[in-house]
Amino acid sequence: MASVSMSSRLSKAIRQQYMNLPQGGKCQVTYIWIDGTGEGLRNKTRTLEQEPTSVEDIPEWNFDGSSTYQAEGSNSDMYLIPVCMFRDPFTLDPNKLVLCEVLKYNRLPAETNHRASCVKLMEQVKEHGIWFGMEQEYTLLGIDGHPFSWPQNGYPGPQVGADNAYGRDIVECHYKACLYAGVKICGTNAEVMPSQWEFQVGPCEGINMGDHLWVARFLLHRVCEDFGIVATLDPKPMKGNWNGAGCHTNVSTKQMRDEGGLLYIEKAIEKLSKKHPEHIRVYDPRGGQDNMRRLTGLHETSSIEDFSAGVANRGASIRIPRQVGQDKKGYFEDRRPAANCDPYSVTRAIASTCLLDKEEEE
Repeated sequence: MASVSMSSRLSKAIRQQYMNLPQGGKCQVTYIWIDGTGEGLRNKTRTLEQEPTSVEDIPEWNFDGSSTYQAEGSNSDMYLIPVCMFRDPFTLDPNKLVLCEVLKYNRLPAETNHRASCVKLMEQVKEHGIWFGMEQEYTLLGIDGHPFSWPQNGYPGPQVGADNAYGRDIVECHYKACLYAGVKICGTNAEVMPSQWEFQVGPCEGINMGDHLWVARFLLHRVCEDFGIVATLDPKPMKGNWNGAGCHTNVSTKQMRDEGGLLYIEKAIEKLSKKHPEHIRVYDPRGGQDNMRRLTGLHETSSIEDFSAGVANRGASIRIPRQVGQDKKGYFEDRRPAANCDPYSVTRAIASTCLLDKEEEE
């Protein structure tokens, strides 16, 4: 049995006694932001005198960026700019979670604030009605770093089942937490490697994709904390003959969804084929280094070196679902983004390449 944290063993009954106390009409607001690693999430909470009705009612705040890899100690104040508000599934109504952008002392976006450029791009392409759906794969670990419930000296069987579906309680609690919060989660499933799971968020238009996926990730980490284990988004958490973890990204525009939309899907794929290296560089936080471990051409992946596309082909860079091929309209799936990608960077790159890159008209 993988190790669990000591905190998870504390009495939940005692905790609940305090959680049931009235708040006197005040509201707890938890501010959430992406730290300087581009992967980690941080949070802190403050009291508001009354429940905010929209994100505009939540004030800016600040934090010490030297503690989050975002500033030097000599000039460390960073600004938190609320951008998206959700219900809090842990402390319940009227309390809120608020996702924030991070600005530096000079009010310019922090280096890992990719939302700022993404929101500008999405405004440029707003007329196209671009929708995204992202499939977030992750792996559950004990606090010792070993996959949750794997044998300490050996390996489990390669498929899911009653003896291999490890951590389903976390999956189901996370799903409910997302629904309560207002995150646009639309499904979940076990993956091939035991202790590996997936949830899907979408369809979301434009900037909402990144906002909702980041908050879904926060909720996942927070649920895992309650159970005393860890969720990793590492694209290849186990070396060897085991599947990696991706964040397959489904994409459609209004033209793609309309009759005859397959033509526009094929045009988008042609544009993507010409910018494969540029996309690989923004599909994980390390310029493609993480995806080198995952995109090997094995385990339902394409090769990181080559661009490919095909109908119902899970070994391709871009997959056109079989139903889409039959209906001649719908969406395509970019299978290249890594599990630890920044969804703002991914969706920005796709929207820019597919909708802003000009091609000569024949």
